[in-house]
Formats: sequence, structure tokens, C-alpha cells
Amino acid sequence: MRGLRFILTSLLLSVAISCYAGRYSVIVLGIAQDGGYPHAGCSKDCCKQAWQHESMRRYVTALALTDSAEGKWWLFEATPDIKEQLHYFRQLTAGKYRYLPDGIFLTHAHIGHYTGLMQLGREVLGAKGVPVYTLPRMRNYLEQNGPWSQLVSLGNISLQNMPCRKTMKDSTTMLKLSEQCGVFAFTVPHRDEYSETAGYGISAGGRKYVFIPDINKWQLWEHELASVTEQADVVLVDGTFYRDGELKGRSMAEVPHPFISETMSLFEGRNANLAARIWFIHFNHTNALLWDEAARKQVRDAGFNIAVQGEKL
Repeated sequence: MRGLRFILTSLLLSVAISCYAGRYSVIVLGIAQDGGYPHAGCSKDCCKQAWQHESMRRYVTALALTDSAEGKWWLFEATPDIKEQLHYFRQLTAGKYRYLPDGIFLTHAHIGHYTGLMQLGREVLGAKGVPVYTLPRMRNYLEQNGPWSQLVSLGNISLQNMPCRKTMKDSTTMLKLSEQCGVFAFTVPHRDEYSETAGYGISAGGRKYVFIPDINKWQLWEHELASVTEQADVVLVDGTFYRDGELKGRSMAEVPHPFISETMSLFEGRNANLAARIWFIHFNHTNALLWDEAARKQVRDAGFNIAVQGEKL
């Protein structure tokens, strides 16, 4: 009898987890670096085909988190392509959700990550109280600088303080969004001219996601990427540059993102399952992963993944 009860309990638990897993989704709405792809002013080989073929164009990096049971969704990053991405999300989800998200999570004050907020202002959508989650410096920047301060004063957006974890295992800082779904922030080293830079952790239906679209070299971070990856199912990381020398005539030390080769090297000699949890995203227009199938094959053959626009993770 105890054995039967155990089996039934386990079965019910499995069904519950399965239901929650199907209830939540993370969808990739863009994969490019702040300037998008193709890039303004670029007529070189890396962008030439994308100018000629609309199917090759890619939006700036953003994610959508959906809760089908409550009909809610949240947007990670307000990019310069937000107008197209809101429409794109509606197409991908067959119009099942509200046009505007139930909240927007911002990482930092570089143009590819927050300037889409302008579309919420009275000149365009005239939105009412869209929750925008930020860390303290980012909030202060939006409150103290126009035109963003006008979004605040007119009530187009409602700034919300985002809990920030000092350690990745600090479960007390989870912002609960709905049943079995929550988000937390943590800081990463980056060029913080106007704000700090956040990464995000998402827990949804028993699956754990980590989103780090921008970071300086990994060794400058207080956490080890492989250790963070062990605690997650999907880790979307900064893939801005494929290799050194991509920016002709410019020192790449000025923009010290980790090269994809450097990130992959962190997993050498480790369990292959860890590499399979890594998804590269946030590609500069010079990055071969946007247009070179041989480069994509090399990364995938090494056991890693490449984020694809429109993909449900």
C-alpha cells in the first residue's frame, strides 16, 4: 500500500511539474548587438547580404517570458527594435497576449538595452504605468535624465526596484511574477558609464534560465561561469565577438567582451552537458555566427548552442 501511495504521489508530482513546464516559455525576440544586423553605415561583406536579403536581418537582443495560464508576459530589454519586436511577439504567439508586456526588465544604460522605452511615451503609444524593473543606478538615470524622465513624470512607465543577489544562491531575492515563476538580478562587470549592469536569473516551471547579454572578460566577474551553469538549464551569454581582430583599425581592448573562443575554453575538460546549456547571443555585425554557416557549425560541433531569433527555449 505504501508502495502504491509512493507511486501515485510521484506520478502526481511529475504531472504537476510537466504542467508548469508547459505553462511557461522563454522566446528569443532578437540576437544582435545594440546596432542590430545589418549595422548602420556598414557596406562590408559582413552586412552586404543582410542589406540585400531581408530574411537575414536580425533584431537587437531581447527575450520574452510568457505565462500561458495567466495570459501574462514580460520583456527583457527595451531595444531600439521594440516596435518590430512587439509585433513579432504577437505573430509568434498568435495574439494570445496583450500587446504591451506586464513588465520590462532592463540590464543597463547602453542604447541597445533601454532606448526602446521611447515608444511608450505620449508621442507614440501613450502607455499607462508599464512596470519597468531596474537596479538603483539605472533607475536614477531614467528619473534624472530626459526624455526618459518624462516617461516617469507622465506615468507612461512605473519604475520598480529590482532585487539584486550578492550570491547566486541567495533565494531570498526572487521577485515572484506568478505561480512557480520568478526573476532575480545580479551585477556583472561592464562599461558602466550611466548605470550598473545587470544579468537576470529566471525560474519558471521548474526550469532555470540565466541571461547575461553584456559582460567584460569572464575573469573580472566574481563568479565562475561553469559553476553558474551547473545551477541552470539554459544560460544565454555574451557572444558579441567571435574572435580577436574583428574590429579593423580599432583596439578591441576598448570593448572587452569575452570572445566566443574564450568562453568555450572555460568548459574544456568538464562534463559535456554543461556546454550544452550555453547559448550564445548578442552578436555584433562583424560576428561570423550571424552569416557564416562554417563558424556556426564549429560552435555547435563543440557542444554549444547559438540563439536563434524566434526560437522558444
